[in-house]
Amino acid sequence: MERPVPRYVSIPAQHTFLFGPRGTGKSTWLRQVYGEAVWVDLLEPATLRRLEAQPERLREHVGPGRDAGTLVIDEIQKVPSLLPVVHQLIESGAQMQVVLTGSSARKLRSTGADLLGGRAGVRRLHPFMAAEMGGALDLEGALALGMLPVVRFARSPADALAGYIEVYLRQEVQAEAMVRRIDRFGRFLEAISFSQGEVLNLTGVARECEVKRSTVGSFLGIVEDLLIAGVLPVFARRAQRQVVSHGKFYFFDCGVYRSLRPAGPLDRPEEIDGAALETLVYQHLRAWVDYTNRQDSLYFWRTRSGAEVDFVVYGPTGFWAIEVKNTDRIRRGDLRSLRSFRDEYPEATPLFLYRGAEERHVEGIACRPVAAFLEGVTPGAGLSR
Repeated sequence: MERPVPRYVSIPAQHTFLFGPRGTGKSTWLRQVYGEAVWVDLLEPATLRRLEAQPERLREHVGPGRDAGTLVIDEIQKVPSLLPVVHQLIESGAQMQVVLTGSSARKLRSTGADLLGGRAGVRRLHPFMAAEMGGALDLEGALALGMLPVVRFARSPADALAGYIEVYLRQEVQAEAMVRRIDRFGRFLEAISFSQGEVLNLTGVARECEVKRSTVGSFLGIVEDLLIAGVLPVFARRAQRQVVSHGKFYFFDCGVYRSLRPAGPLDRPEEIDGAALETLVYQHLRAWVDYTNRQDSLYFWRTRSGAEVDFVVYGPTGFWAIEVKNTDRIRRGDLRSLRSFRDEYPEATPLFLYRGAEERHVEGIACRPVAAFLEGVTPGAGLSR
């Protein structure tokens, strides 16, 4: 049973699209914020059938003469043809605020749907941040289960996580006929999990899946449109050294990554744990960027000679280079890439995050326990406090 948890996302006093992967708590949070809203739930089969058949029936939900309050349409991508009706309601002079949630941008884009004539803002909801949950972060629990509300509030979180891909992804992919062969898509999800936190090589993934590279490119577009994965671009501003051209791949939540990543006798646990830890930091930084001002950007840095920094945050709020290591000790060799980045960008603040308990400064680099860092990541505040 979900309990109310204050979230850092905010909805402006205007019409808004709220996007986020399934299970991030969009509906739960909006019901807390807009308890008196007119609610149209497109996950409810009868409502879905009625509005698919005749989108104009949306006016019946609003009711005659209603020109104030809030209208929430949940999972708008299920019936994109509702958007022109919503637009007409707005243009008719109704003073209602309209909030539309979505867990996929694919169908809205592919149908050429009218996005309210550019009159709506866009917000994104992410998995929980450590600071939203309050108290000390259970790092081991976060790494094992991730930070999805639908998982963390389940009676059996491990079972909920195991079923997430089946319930929220495979069914949605099948329902929208995104792929012809769901078995191939399943193999792709497993194969690309080995690329978590790595520079993406689509040719290698295609070889592993035994499909064409173009098919893997199409599958990658699907998981990006479903908001469950993304490719992090390389930081190349004022680059004095040659940097790589391809981005790094991440699933959006470390628990979802672990549920997809096969583990066997030939897989080193520390390798999987390291990718999960890096993902946990990644998802917090993504949320921080979106919730702070959406003007900062998240990158990674890697030169062709092999120097790499896991994350670079750059924008009006600040400039940070962040390295994450799944170790409880600080080795000077682990700081080498941060030193190289600082040499090229002395304006940046370097941070080294590790599994130890002690906060130290080594060669001018702040070394912080990763759990303490994540607990302090709050929108609007700097990352090095």
